[in-house]
Amino acid sequence: MEFTKMQGLGNDFIIVYGEERLPDNAGEMAVRLCDRHFGIGADGLVFILPSDKADGMMRIINSDGSEPEQCGNAIRCVAKYMYDNGIAAHDAMTIETIGAGVQNVQMTVEKGKATAVRVDMGSPILDAKEVPTVLTGGPIVAEPIAAGGREFQFTAVSMGNPHCVIFAEDADELDLADFGPKLEVSPLFPRKTNVEFVSVRSRQHLNMRVWERGAGPTLACGTGACATLVAAVLNGLTDRAATVTLPGGNLFIQWAEDGRVYMTGPAVEVFKGVIQN
Repeated sequence: MEFTKMQGLGNDFIIVYGEERLPDNAGEMAVRLCDRHFGIGADGLVFILPSDKADGMMRIINSDGSEPEQCGNAIRCVAKYMYDNGIAAHDAMTIETIGAGVQNVQMTVEKGKATAVRVDMGSPILDAKEVPTVLTGGPIVAEPIAAGGREFQFTAVSMGNPHCVIFAEDADELDLADFGPKLEVSPLFPRKTNVEFVSVRSRQHLNMRVWERGAGPTLACGTGACATLVAAVLNGLTDRAATVTLPGGNLFIQWAEDGRVYMTGPAVEVFKGVIQN
């Protein structure tokens, strides 16, 4: 089985193209291949599959074998792969996901290769039950949540997958490895949650660190950056467009007046290889 290793701001993926459907052992494959000591090493295993609704379908399996509904960095990598390899030979294409439906993507192309990808991430889900949380109503803004002997305030946003966004003056210094896994499995989130710790630098600039559900700390999270911008607007902290700085680099996020969220960022091919068994 041939694969391509790709990354978006350091959030890295093993991309596989050519399968007709998701393999029955995809979860086991992801755990084995994503292992950074005994496998290829990645945050997730991504299959590009046929779609009767779009140019292709993305299915992503986390490094722990679970399947998230959506991944913003992965979809940029998939779009670049499809364009660069002529699977969808136009700089605007559609990609189907299981959590966010069909998404429109637009490539910036230089010398025949996609160098940046703008993704229409759709409208954020703010109803508490649909995020989902056990709370009612919505939006859920600046609600208390406790972990590791400390109380935070969180805003709940779904971008096809759930996010718990926490703004704090000391967000850059918080122990992600301590608080992240505890918040991920908070009983407030019945399907677990991604966790973002955010510092506000200005009305056009946010710093974000992320604990991804099923993957742990990663260098970047596209849906998390989108959820963070939406949460910042709901809390009156930023304008509707801002740069989100993650450990792996910057994403530009816009929550447009039409209610949809747009994410622009890079995608990079790292290397190709063959999986022997």
